Amino acid sequence: MRALIQRVIQADVMVTGTRIAEINHGMMVLLGVEAADDPSDVEWLADKIFRLRIFADADGKMNRSVSQVGGNILVVSQFTLHASTQRGNRPSFLKAALPDHAEPMIAAVCEKLSRLLGKDVAQGIFGADMKIGLINDGPVTIFIDSRARE
Repeated sequence: MRALIQRVIQADVMVTGTRIAEINHGMMVLLGVEAADDPSDVEWLADKIFRLRIFADADGKMNRSVSQVGGNILVVSQFTLHASTQRGNRPSFLKAALPDHAEPMIAAVCEKLSRLLGKDVAQGIFGADMKIGLINDGPVTIFIDSRARE
């Protein structure tokens, strides 16, 4: 699984002109599932996202997690995180999981994050044409790949 995490002041998701999810202070997580991903990737990645210290402490250092600052999380599925541009200029998505595998994996990450956070995690709609708005705070953007465990 791959996650692109952005520290945000605000983020929202629109589908067909209707705002379906929004958060204030917290994390916007774009999440892609690879065909080879399994439940161990869900566990590892959700724990890593939850514990990621990208929020400022009293000294202005990135030393606090989303839960420590009372933040929220918005998760949006994004298979394009598994794009390969190795050949030519048209991306290949062969490594991206098919929807029947990806959708339950995304749901499992959201469920685990909700349990850890102690509140609902806002979500996009799997497979929908979504319009994402956000105000990146910092900017802070972190890329995590569960296959690399980094």
